[in-house]
Amino acid sequence: MNLSLKKLVLPHASEALPGRNTQISVTNKHFVTGQPIAPPFPGELRQVYFGMGCFWGAERKFWQCVGVFSTAVGYSGGYTPNPTYDEVCSGMTGHNEVVKVIYDPTIISFAELLKLFWVSHNPTQGMRQGNDIGTQYRSAIYTDTEEQFNEALASKDCYQQLLNQSGFDQISTEIMPANVFYYAEDYHQQYLAKEPLGYCGLGGLGVSFEQ
Repeated sequence: MNLSLKKLVLPHASEALPGRNTQISVTNKHFVTGQPIAPPFPGELRQVYFGMGCFWGAERKFWQCVGVFSTAVGYSGGYTPNPTYDEVCSGMTGHNEVVKVIYDPTIISFAELLKLFWVSHNPTQGMRQGNDIGTQYRSAIYTDTEEQFNEALASKDCYQQLLNQSGFDQISTEIMPANVFYYAEDYHQQYLAKEPLGYCGLGGLGVSFEQ
């Protein structure tokens, strides 16, 4: 199988790259908010992980929200421990580029985060997002609690009905309980705040989410 095809198919665990035991070191301070990006976090906060294609633009969407305490980008949904960016891009880790969102549910609800998720990207494209092609760009919600999981499934059904009315395809978003989250390299964290003219391919379908 050539590389262009293989990047559209998730590897089996037995095929995944071996990775390493050493964690990638990151600066534990959000470049924009000044809050920590790694635990421990205040006990009243909640977290969830969103995959929306390239994680640079996705992270910016969430750090701009009132009620979001902190954000970080990294890799999840796959097999390889402590992967590098290049390894994830090879398609042989099974991981997805995701944004870890730490939020205060008394200020911003999970439902509001889900609405932002759905309308900010194209959730119907499978293993790609716009011109970004590969398994690491798949749409995903990795939940931290059973309540989040059930709410995410319900919101998917609701948004699918709205997409159907507008003539769009079926949602391909992967929704599952979160597994291990690995922080991406320091230069990826809050990238578009450090490089305001950096690449952002994020774009939705123009279908609002109204329940």
